Amino acid sequence: MLVAVWILMVIHWGSALVGLFAFVHALLQRADAYSAADRKTKPIWMLITGVATVALVLFPLQGDGVGFIFWVPAMVAALVYIVDVRPKLIEVQRGHRNW
Repeated sequence: MLVAVWILMVIHWGSALVGLFAFVHALLQRADAYSAADRKTKPIWMLITGVATVALVLFPLQGDGVGFIFWVPAMVAALVYIVDVRPKLIEVQRGHRNW
């Protein structure tokens, strides 16, 4: 039982770090890069990743399981930013290269 608690704690704080990374990355990007990448605006992504980070910190996977209802969409939102929006922003800001 103790091992399961530790595993859930690592997942909880790891997911909070993922959310924080997404929020900080969204914060540091230029506002015009979002429209150039054909994604939602910077304030919208700041709101999405900020709320996701707060939810990932406040709702652990342990306990009664109610937090899972909030944890899953928050994790999905942070991961969508990381795997979809972030690469497009990087591509737009660096310029597309055809090697």
